[in-house]
Amino acid sequence: MNTENKTWYARGLRDGLPIMLGYAAVGFTLGIAARNAGLTAFQAGLASLLNNASAGEKAGFTVIEHSEGYLAMAVMMLIINARYLLMSCSLSQKLSPETGLIPRLIIGFEVTDEIFGVQMNVPGMINPFYTYGVITMALPGWSLGTYFGVALGNVLPVNVVSALSVGLYGMFLAIIIPPAKKSRVIAALVVIAMAASCAFAYLPVVSNISAGMRVIILTVVISAAAALLFPVKEEDEHAA
Repeated sequence: MNTENKTWYARGLRDGLPIMLGYAAVGFTLGIAARNAGLTAFQAGLASLLNNASAGEKAGFTVIEHSEGYLAMAVMMLIINARYLLMSCSLSQKLSPETGLIPRLIIGFEVTDEIFGVQMNVPGMINPFYTYGVITMALPGWSLGTYFGVALGNVLPVNVVSALSVGLYGMFLAIIIPPAKKSRVIAALVVIAMAASCAFAYLPVVSNISAGMRVIILTVVISAAAALLFPVKEEDEHAA
C-alpha cells in the first residue's frame, strides 16, 4: 500500500468511527429482533455481516419469525433495499474510470445510507481505500452489535429485552421524521402508510395475508401512487 492509499485508508477509518458506534447500537436492537425470530447469536451476526440494511434485516427477521417462504423474503428485500441501487449509480460517478471491477464490487457491497453520505461528502473523486477504511471500521460494529444483541438478550430479564426492542422503532422514527418535516406530502404518506398497515392487520380479509406480503403490497401500492400523484420535478432532484 503506497503512502497516498494509506492516507485515504486512515481518513476512512476516522470517518467510519462515529458510524461504527451508531451501527453497534442499532445492531444490538436488531439482535433482539433476531433473538425473537429464533436465530442464534452466530446466525444473527453472520446475517448482519452479509446484509447491512437495518430495515431490510428487520423485515427479514420478521419473515423468519412468521415462517414465511423464501419468495416473500426475496421480494421484500428487493423492494426495501431498492434505494441502494440508486445510491450505487450515484456513487459510481465519484469513482475514477480506472477503478477496477473488484474495488467497485467491494464498494457496492457496503452501500448504506451513512456510508453513502460520507463518501458523497468527499470533494472530487474517491480513492477506494477511503471506502475500505470506512468499511473496516463500520462493518464490525454492525455485526458484533447484532451478535451481542442475541447473546445478551438470552441472559437479560424479559422486561429489559422488551424495552430494548423499542429502540429499533426509535431508529425508524429518526429516519422518517426529518424528511416528513420538510415535505407535507411525505408526512401525509407516512400517516397513510401507518393507518393502512394497522387496517390491514385487523380487517377481515386482508388480515389473513401474511405479514411479509402485507408489507410488500402496501409498499408497492403507496409508493407507486405517490410517484404518480406527486412526481419529483427534475430541478428538485438536482437541488437535493
